[in-house]
Amino acid sequence: MLSGGELADRVSRFEDLIAWQKARELCRLVYAISRKKEFARDFALSDQMRRASISVGSNIAEGFERGNPKEFHQFLSIAKSSCAELRSQLYTAFDVGYISEDEFARIYELAAETGRVVGGLRLAVERQKQRKSAP
Repeated sequence: MLSGGELADRVSRFEDLIAWQKARELCRLVYAISRKKEFARDFALSDQMRRASISVGSNIAEGFERGNPKEFHQFLSIAKSSCAELRSQLYTAFDVGYISEDEFARIYELAAETGRVVGGLRLAVERQKQRKSAP
């Protein structure tokens, strides 16, 4: 995977990035579980989890649209960190009984997978940055 200028030669829209597609699915699942009655009443946790899940896709999109590998790399770092934040919050939701073990496992795995895909994209962007800065 590539980014910015070189990526734009192959991918013209952030919506075509697998990382963004996975982030979209992750966000959908977080919203679905956080609508549950008892969970929805815990505004602080449900809001924070929603914000973290929104952050993943939003940072991928914003970084891509900047068209600069250095900036895209930074935004991908933030997106990956948001995946980790969400995984941590999932433990809280599970520990207090808002989600079942199956729900936890399903969303946790998607968050971990999304983080891995974002990380792979970030490494590709890093390689692109290094190629562009080489004499």
